[in-house]
Amino acid sequence: MSSLPNIVLVHGAWADGSCWSGVIEGLQAEGYKVTAPQFPLTSLADDLARLRQVLALQDGPTVLAGHSYGGQIMTALGADAANVVGLVFVAAFALDEGESLGGLLSQGPVSPALAHQVIDDRGFVWLSEDDFTNHFAADVDAARARVMFAVQQPLAASTFNDVMGVPAWKSLPCSYLVAADDEAIPSEAQRLFAKRMDADIVEVHSSHVAMVSHPSEVIRLIQGATDGS
Repeated sequence: MSSLPNIVLVHGAWADGSCWSGVIEGLQAEGYKVTAPQFPLTSLADDLARLRQVLALQDGPTVLAGHSYGGQIMTALGADAANVVGLVFVAAFALDEGESLGGLLSQGPVSPALAHQVIDDRGFVWLSEDDFTNHFAADVDAARARVMFAVQQPLAASTFNDVMGVPAWKSLPCSYLVAADDEAIPSEAQRLFAKRMDADIVEVHSSHVAMVSHPSEVIRLIQGATDGS
């Protein structure tokens, strides 16, 4: 039986579990058991329920890594995060108690990757192809970026109004990868998230989807979070 902790990867909005493919391959090659589930993105409550469902299947200590809105899902675990021994945020939201995504995003101008959102008649938010390929995934090969755009999962607009309770990062060790060239979540906001959670910080010149364009750096950060677990 492996002494390594389990790894659960949490994708964000406008993505799916396949966005972690390069990270998964690298971690599996090092002997880690990796799970990268699909999240419904229908509400924060539904996404949190899916994460708890997956965590219940893990045997032993588990490190969570979340990208973008995936950080919101991890954070919403609060103090009830059995077997979770560390959190890794990859260009991810890490809200504090009383904050909401909508409130946070309203504090500054709309970022280029989110400038032309489309909200459908069921209240789900989609990104335009131009914003996705040229800003959201700016440093990804163009053909691959178009595939990522094609498989994007929309996010329920209601999630922007969900107010965070006690965040999980207050009771767990954290690491944070700041994407310095991010055009979705400003790098300044990422540094703020990382600093206030006293995270171990790595900064990479990457677009928002660092796990796609810089999988090696993400793998190293996750491996570092497993030390001592």
